[in-house]
Amino acid sequence: MFRPSYDPELFFHWHEVQTRFRDLDPLNHTNNAVFNTYFEEARIHFTYSIPELVESLNQGFAFVLVKSTIEYLKPITYPSILLIGSGILELGNTSVVAMQALFEANTKQLHSIAEVKGVWYNSKTRRPAKIPEVDNLDKLLVNIDN
Repeated sequence: MFRPSYDPELFFHWHEVQTRFRDLDPLNHTNNAVFNTYFEEARIHFTYSIPELVESLNQGFAFVLVKSTIEYLKPITYPSILLIGSGILELGNTSVVAMQALFEANTKQLHSIAEVKGVWYNSKTRRPAKIPEVDNLDKLLVNIDN
């Protein structure tokens, strides 16, 4: 999986999270299960930053997570402020593959990366649905070729 260096231009959306004491495991590191919560929170904020998706969410649509791959590169300690970048790698008719990277805010060190796949879902029909057209879609994409 691509391991990016910190670059504020790499991701369309950035979300800040503070670690909590309750996130720690017996080794005084953030528990690996909590990384998923950090990534999830950032994805929710990313989704709500796109007006076309918000409008569709309000009509009963949502993303359903179908796959998540997380690489744990460095432990996260408490207290820490984290920066999570989110963007789109691939966009299909009903699915999205997103890339996320979690950095420590002060040092800009990369601690974890995630690649997730979600399906746009119609909660009324309980079936996948076409993802709404998004203006300026290109700005949401992660360019990992550089």
